[in-house]
Amino acid sequence: MARSRKANTTKNEIIQVATKMFLEKGYSNTSIKAIGDELGISSGHVMFYFPTKEHLLGVLIEMLCEYQWQMLRENVDEGNTSIMAVCLELVVMTVVSEENEHLRDLYIAAYTNPLPLSYIRKNDAERAKMVYREYCENWSEEQFTEAEILASGIEYAMYTAEPGQVSIQVRIRGALNSIMMIYNVPEAIRTSIIEQVLAMDYYGIGRKICEGFTKYVETVNEQMIEELLAK
Repeated sequence: MARSRKANTTKNEIIQVATKMFLEKGYSNTSIKAIGDELGISSGHVMFYFPTKEHLLGVLIEMLCEYQWQMLRENVDEGNTSIMAVCLELVVMTVVSEENEHLRDLYIAAYTNPLPLSYIRKNDAERAKMVYREYCENWSEEQFTEAEILASGIEYAMYTAEPGQVSIQVRIRGALNSIMMIYNVPEAIRTSIIEQVLAMDYYGIGRKICEGFTKYVETVNEQMIEELLAK
């Protein structure tokens, strides 16, 4: 049942309700009108803050990327910590998308809509500079941007692959090896990291992140939203 009309609904309240609906009903099945109805406000009120549903998705993806990165770094051992976290992120998102059709729909939407995709590529390119810098010491900004375009294509292929066509372990090995090759990671290190990632409880980690993210969104305040929108 929709809430009573609230003229002073804030951006963070809209984000919280939109996130809940995206995760429970799917991004494709949720409209601006449905979000407004749930809040008891008009579509125009929602669009005053977020002109399109894609703008809402963009903020959500920014929040998810930051939250995932923080959580995944807590699940890797010392050593090649940052590379392990990057690899684990792809694995977790892949297995979660296979378990949850609504999250799969969300990920695919993020990679096929220009606004969230631009954030993903910018965020991941900046992260790649930090994670792979010792293997790409002389790379230019353009090279990192080009590499991330290739890497994001591999990521998208992982999320859109039909479950059951190829085992998840085979897909993980191929995707992680290909991405690390793009960034000149030596074969011995690639092999070691892939084996370590495959030995982890990535299904359990993925479920924990999904549950935690839902609670995290509930704590979002106006300042956090403003900071995200300012990026």
